[in-house]
Amino acid sequence: MIAYVKGILTIVNDQSVVVDVGGVGYLVNISTVSRLPARNSDIQLFTYLQTSESGQSLYGFLTQEELKMFTLLISVSGIGPKVASGILGALSPQDIVMAIVAEDAALLSRAPGVGKKTAERLLLELRDKIKTEGSAVTSSGAATAIVPKGEKQDAMDALLALGYGRTEAMQAILEVAEDGMAADTLIRLALRKLAR
Repeated sequence: MIAYVKGILTIVNDQSVVVDVGGVGYLVNISTVSRLPARNSDIQLFTYLQTSESGQSLYGFLTQEELKMFTLLISVSGIGPKVASGILGALSPQDIVMAIVAEDAALLSRAPGVGKKTAERLLLELRDKIKTEGSAVTSSGAATAIVPKGEKQDAMDALLALGYGRTEAMQAILEVAEDGMAADTLIRLALRKLAR
């Protein structure tokens, strides 16, 4: 297994790069090309090696968090490395966690290759994995509480109606949520959080 490649970024294509490691060029598939440093810069990519009948492919990620999310995504039946990579190109790991916790299939459907049925399968299969593996943590580090879906959705709808963005509203709700909390309490606490 290749845990990471560290070297000089020599070639950048639409969905792959070549990293020169001591005179050997590693072709690495990557979905976050726009976030890469300039060519001929030093780079380290955390990697996942896929082996299949047609050969081997190396997928690269700028952070370990992205790699962990990638491995969770490909654990879902019907989600291969290309679709998982596309999802990570469209959504950050935090956005994916928030979409799964809030059961927001529409947000997941924004990723290329993810239709309504695929998004619903992702929600169904990853909901428990995210909670059991401790991945249900927002970018600020606050753990996600178990709140009935309808209550979170009602609070989310209220914040969106007030003009807050989807990501900031969802993050505020997840940061203040406690087990069994009602929508009006969620809204009040989330508004306090957003006002800071």
